[in-house]
Amino acid sequence: MDYFPIFLKLTGQAVLVVGGGEVAARKVDLLLRAGAQVKVVAPELVESLAALTAAGTITHVAGEFAPEHLSGVRLAIAATDKPSINAWVARQAEQLNIPVNVVDDRELSRFIVPAIVDRSPVVVAVASSGDAPVLTRRLREKLEAFLPQRLGAVAKLAGRLRSAVKQRIEAPAARRRFWENFFDGPIAADVLSGRIDAEAAEARIDASLRASEGSAKPPGEVVLVGAGPGDPGLLTLRALRALQNADVVLYDRLVSEPIVDLARRDAERIYVGKAPGDAHVTQENINALLVKLAKQGKRVCRLKGGDPFIFGRGGEELEALAQAGIRFEVVPGITAAAGCAAYAGIPLTHRDHAQSLTLVTGHCKGETDKVDWDLLARPGQTVVFYMGLGHLEGIVARLRERGVPADRAAAIVEHGTQATQRVITATLADLADKVAEAQVASPALLIVGEVTRLHDTLRWFNTTAPRADEISAFAFSNEGRLSA
Repeated sequence: MDYFPIFLKLTGQAVLVVGGGEVAARKVDLLLRAGAQVKVVAPELVESLAALTAAGTITHVAGEFAPEHLSGVRLAIAATDKPSINAWVARQAEQLNIPVNVVDDRELSRFIVPAIVDRSPVVVAVASSGDAPVLTRRLREKLEAFLPQRLGAVAKLAGRLRSAVKQRIEAPAARRRFWENFFDGPIAADVLSGRIDAEAAEARIDASLRASEGSAKPPGEVVLVGAGPGDPGLLTLRALRALQNADVVLYDRLVSEPIVDLARRDAERIYVGKAPGDAHVTQENINALLVKLAKQGKRVCRLKGGDPFIFGRGGEELEALAQAGIRFEVVPGITAAAGCAAYAGIPLTHRDHAQSLTLVTGHCKGETDKVDWDLLARPGQTVVFYMGLGHLEGIVARLRERGVPADRAAAIVEHGTQATQRVITATLADLADKVAEAQVASPALLIVGEVTRLHDTLRWFNTTAPRADEISAFAFSNEGRLSA
């Protein structure tokens, strides 16, 4: 972070604004809404500032800025149209350790003024470190449309009831769960829509609290969440909610760091990743840990790369939970085959090339080969091998033994959907050599089928994962973009 985000209480505090034009007037308006006592130094004032002065809302010092004007102020804003004066204000404020903002000059500013969405007492601030003010304005517009106008009424209601709820629900975890249920529940929805007023809402909440007194500790639960192949933008809304409601998050090796970072800040994070050839947490230990945490009354989010029911051992974990009598929920995710192929510009099916799709794991439980190689060798299909990089030469050999021609097209997608994604296209004859030359690392997905030849054409137009520098292999990287 270039700037540390902070909300400063200015109620009754003295703030200096140097400048009397329209830009200064906009800053004064924000400061007044925050309850500041504003002093404006300027030879002349625009009409709006003059009206505020006449009403006694602000104090006007007619004339040029002098260092003594900074005496006793909490912060200062320089908003004149003269860079030399703005710079002088900044230097004087710095000497006195007074935070200063110079409009449109981040180098001289100790703090910046963000784009603000005001649903008081809920306030959302968006900033780009001064790099892209138009972008922050666009983001504010989207937030303005997204956040209900009566959101502040719900927040004020929660504030009035906070002490009463704390007295009746002593356990912090249970109290947090109460508030999460409240904000997601019918009472908050009625307040947001204006169907009931604050008094009626308080009565309903009080009744709910009385009904819950003396009840047993709420049971724990597990939400099995498919995290997708890596890009956080592919998470479902339900997955995001499960992440942010969880007390504990268990995640594996295939879950990207940006996705784990979306969890609630105070949630416990436990890594249970498994890597071939390395010491790792066994599946049995993971199952036992899920049961243990849920029995402690915790809400557990089990994050699994891709979709939990496609080579993710989700079924094994749910069997363990069911046997222990633990409640669970499943949130599907975008499986690696669909996500990686889409970002690589490879359609998994195509009526000219592939009329069927087969997903197969590169290794089986107990390392026992149970794959129907004769089925996989048939033409007119796409075969996607999960976790097949470590067995690439063996997979190619088995396919060739079953009569698959050496010129059958194939591709490896490394770190699919992430910023480091690379796509290596080849044939079965030279695939292993190209992969070795490119030093491909896990996670990587193997796609075998003529549809992979379309990558060479579609990659030029595919904006899902824009093309980066092209070297020995085709390199792709994601490009940040806004979506409605």
